[in-house]
Amino acid sequence: MARTAVVTGGMSGIGAAAAERLRSDGVKVLTLDLAPGADLVVDVTDPDRVRAAAAEAGEVDILINSAGIIGPNAPLWEIPIDGWERVFAVNVRGTLATCQAFVPGMIDRGWGRIVNMASIAGKDGNPNMSPYSASKAAVIALTKSLGKELATTGVLANAIAPAVIATPMNADTEPEALAHITNLIPMRRVGRAGEVAELIAWLCSEKVSFSTGAVYDISGGRATY
Repeated sequence: MARTAVVTGGMSGIGAAAAERLRSDGVKVLTLDLAPGADLVVDVTDPDRVRAAAAEAGEVDILINSAGIIGPNAPLWEIPIDGWERVFAVNVRGTLATCQAFVPGMIDRGWGRIVNMASIAGKDGNPNMSPYSASKAAVIALTKSLGKELATTGVLANAIAPAVIATPMNADTEPEALAHITNLIPMRRVGRAGEVAELIAWLCSEKVSFSTGAVYDISGGRATY
């Protein structure tokens, strides 16, 4: 049976790699992104627009929440409140909005796969990246709650916690911060978007049937719990 997926942030980085990988499995993929050329040009922080996009998309079986921003790089006491709130608007409220828009249809059809992009930062807390770290911790907790709520519906919700991945988003991270978090990786390299896409594809498949509300690390050995 052909499946349909929506990939937020699907025009670049991990989202684009996931979209390409899912297409290779025969999945119909709709990219949802602010970038021109997306199938659904949507700001995930606007719940009304997200709901309209869900109606436009029709039946969706797979939701990949990859849209995200890093936000300000500074000590916690120097973080501007509007910068903090923007990170949470995209990374947390955006995930909430898409789940609220797409999950009910999955429940009705008795099958679905949700993969939310968290981060090792959400477990460890990266210095000078408190908004990002805190937002990704929120995504982890949101996913754990959602997985329990959906446990008997046929819809599985899991999160992925990557370490540093070579993406355009990380190109904007200050070199000192990027060097610090890269040096924490025992494999001594950053990850590739295609490596994360392989994990996403597996979590979206029929092969996963007894895992929900879980967090899958892909960190080159950085993860400690």
